[in-house]
Amino acid sequence: MNINLDIFKIQSNNVLPSRGKILISEPFLRDATFGRSVILLVDHTEEGTMGLVINKQLPLLLNDVVMEFKYLDEIPLYKGGPVATDTLFYLHTLEKIPGSIPVSKGLFLNGDFEEIKKYILQGNKVNECIRFFLGYSGWESNQLHSEIKENTWLVSEEENSYLMRNDTKDMWKEALEKLGSKYETWSRFPQVPTLN
Repeated sequence: MNINLDIFKIQSNNVLPSRGKILISEPFLRDATFGRSVILLVDHTEEGTMGLVINKQLPLLLNDVVMEFKYLDEIPLYKGGPVATDTLFYLHTLEKIPGSIPVSKGLFLNGDFEEIKKYILQGNKVNECIRFFLGYSGWESNQLHSEIKENTWLVSEEENSYLMRNDTKDMWKEALEKLGSKYETWSRFPQVPTLN
């Protein structure tokens, strides 16, 4: 019996990384932060790349960190990456926040946190409008290109509604499945093959 092992070879889809695109980790990546992760690239230049892991929720709430939010509905916090894990970052769809950095059409990074707090304390919707992260993911100049060549990451694009949705449990699997049948096979591959 001839088994085609190529189906398990990760092959770059030749999409170039840029601000607003996502990285989807290959299924065999064994790393607590990056295994089965979806990362939104918030900046990509010749000097380096910055991204936020958007599908790894922390066992901590923003309500535990920002005392003014203590008695509000639970606001989840996500692990943006292993760099600056004591720093709060936030993605949002609020166009009028001063100092925000456009990531893609209708999606922004950071900005005036006092305005964000005011928006939340006025009882406005947080779910699917603002997502908070501790830390970020960073790559030095050419490091990400090397990792893509080594087939650690697939580069893709997603709608803001997907990136900002509440349920992130199957985000990695769904992002892979959208890339076609070969990647759909990957999405079903067990995280720890020896336990299969």
